[in-house]
Amino acid sequence: MGKHHKHTRREFLGRVTMGCASIGVTSLFSGITNLGLMNAAAAANRPFIKSNNDYRALVCIMLQGGNDSFNMLVPKGTSEYNEYATVRGSLALAQNDLLAINPTNVAGKEFGLHPSLTQVQTMFENGNAAFVANVGALIEPTTLAGLQNQTANIPLGLFSHIDQRTHWQTSVPQDTGSLGWGGRLGDILYTNNTNTDISMNISLDGVNIFQRGNVVKEYAISYQNTGSVLINGANNNNFYNQLKRQTLDNLLDETYNNILKTAYANTVNDSNSNSFGFSAAIAGGTPITTVFNDDTLSQKLLMVAKTIAARDTLGVMNQTFFIEAGGYDTHADMLTDHADLMTELDGAVGSFNAAMIELGLQNNVTGFTMSDFGRKLSSNGDGADHAWGGNSLVFGGAVDGQKIFGQYPDLYLDNPIDMGGGRLIPTTSCDEYFAELALWFGASSSDLYQIFPNITNFWTPVTNGSPLGFML
Repeated sequence: MGKHHKHTRREFLGRVTMGCASIGVTSLFSGITNLGLMNAAAAANRPFIKSNNDYRALVCIMLQGGNDSFNMLVPKGTSEYNEYATVRGSLALAQNDLLAINPTNVAGKEFGLHPSLTQVQTMFENGNAAFVANVGALIEPTTLAGLQNQTANIPLGLFSHIDQRTHWQTSVPQDTGSLGWGGRLGDILYTNNTNTDISMNISLDGVNIFQRGNVVKEYAISYQNTGSVLINGANNNNFYNQLKRQTLDNLLDETYNNILKTAYANTVNDSNSNSFGFSAAIAGGTPITTVFNDDTLSQKLLMVAKTIAARDTLGVMNQTFFIEAGGYDTHADMLTDHADLMTELDGAVGSFNAAMIELGLQNNVTGFTMSDFGRKLSSNGDGADHAWGGNSLVFGGAVDGQKIFGQYPDLYLDNPIDMGGGRLIPTTSCDEYFAELALWFGASSSDLYQIFPNITNFWTPVTNGSPLGFML
């Protein structure tokens, strides 16, 4: 499958952003904002260049609340399982219930999946899914010694739901006011879409941080009907609402001479004209015959599939999607509740994967999970409390599947990365995880300095390189 054309304007921007990587925090974020505007201006002031027909989409599933992911991906070999069972106590899954998987890049260790993940097991064994182990929000590589002597530069609000959820969406954990990395990615690539009036960032859960850029904002849709969320009264043809609509049209028709204002105006226009055009595109798109379950997560992914099926009508080559799945704050009744959550996730992901195969787009769409944080290995009696590092799932035909990337940690108390009680320090950063996805999506190595300002703390971007290697 061919790669996206790399726009020559990025060669200049890459050199400038590399300079930003070495300056102070305040200046750094100011530089990121200004460079985002420069990208938007450059994009809005040049004709669209379509190099190939390589549609690509990223589907982000936020497991909101903190997924107990060491019960999602579990050591199954005798000695490793015994360590796991000892530290997890009443939260341990039965060894014989684990679904066996055979990762091809981990020698000498056996792994299993939560017993509810039957479709994910099949996808993994078929090479269409992988895991990124012990990943979390980091500013720089962090050690237990650094935490103990207070020299470590750690994310703001560590163990806080709102802060850590934000950090996963921005990948700038030293700041709580940053734009989203999906938004920064969109600011660079949105002109790959022939219809730039339709945001490349589509949310099934309203306003979010992940998709907010300087120029590109999220376009919120519903998972019901044709997805369109109209401006209040916009579909009502009485005189008063016609007047409201005409007033809005007049505002949106204003000519903006300043190229930066034009870039911002494009996102405002989404809230009006897109509602009608989007609804029509979904209604006329390729029908999806794959059966999805009735739960909310499955229905959201069905709407994503319908939107992807309408990509030609919508005039898009790049899209990101944002979905939230709640209920993962399992302080109590964990085994029962987490089993239900894994069943829901498994069915939704399995159906979505089948729908992409049906559309012939399995290699063009990559799904991935995020969560606030992992949970403590030790039990609080009936659940597990907030922790840090955890495991994430990535799936799609372009994934180098049947592998576990990063370092799956030893699961015993007081191990070298245990902060206490089984709170594990991440050994893979969100920057590495997300940069891999951004490169596959179409970003160049020089773009990464702008999208992920901490990336060089973990990996130096190079042409044709990748930080983890899980994307083909």
